[in-house]
Amino acid sequence: MERRTVTSKVLALLGAFTPASPALTLTEMSQRAGISLPTAHRRAAELVEWGALERDADGRYRVGLRLWEVASLAPRGLGLREAAMPFLEDLYEVTRENVQLAVREGRELVFVERIAGRHAIPVLTRVGGRFDLHPTGVGMVLLAHAPPALQEEVLAASLRAYTPMTETDPVRLRRKLAQVRQTGYAVSAGQVTTDALSVGAPVFGPAGDVVAAVSLVVPLGEARPAALAPVVQAAARGISRALRTSRV
Repeated sequence: MERRTVTSKVLALLGAFTPASPALTLTEMSQRAGISLPTAHRRAAELVEWGALERDADGRYRVGLRLWEVASLAPRGLGLREAAMPFLEDLYEVTRENVQLAVREGRELVFVERIAGRHAIPVLTRVGGRFDLHPTGVGMVLLAHAPPALQEEVLAASLRAYTPMTETDPVRLRRKLAQVRQTGYAVSAGQVTTDALSVGAPVFGPAGDVVAAVSLVVPLGEARPAALAPVVQAAARGISRALRTSRV
């Protein structure tokens, strides 16, 4: 059996935390990371000292601010967000609806920014959160412009149905992805939650490849996708221009 390195053990401890379990005891961390309790205790103490972990008054561990500070330096996060924010804010001001910015990470997407209106429809997203590619507006955009081999990997997998309207048939999904490339935007109607409609558009990097996607999420039935697409595409084009002139 291959011996685990100190680095792999530290990463396993950090990977034990999830959105559903943001606070863990040392025993829980040890079990989830698959390492012994004494080892977990030593590594956790080092992480607390550096600031990657913090301890609550009840002794539970949480992700520390130092780790967030380092993670925020990732160019696909910080640089992209800085270039995109003026256009995301404009899109929000025009619509007063949920605005989202996401990048692809393997076979999933990661939300790097989100603006939520006070009275906007609730969404199942958070900044830094991961999500499947196939049911969302931003995800379909990113999948449509992903390498063909990765598209086939996603389509060959068992796709989760979030609602009865979630498209999980690979043949129909291929047609949808082709349509996204043709029209320049994606539509997700009731595929994540039955009451939401999302329209997403691609953001192009300096090399001409799709590096992110922006979307608008509104109540289903209150607006036509064809009416929303131009404003979402305008925001995406603005971000693309900003990226061409930035150092992201």
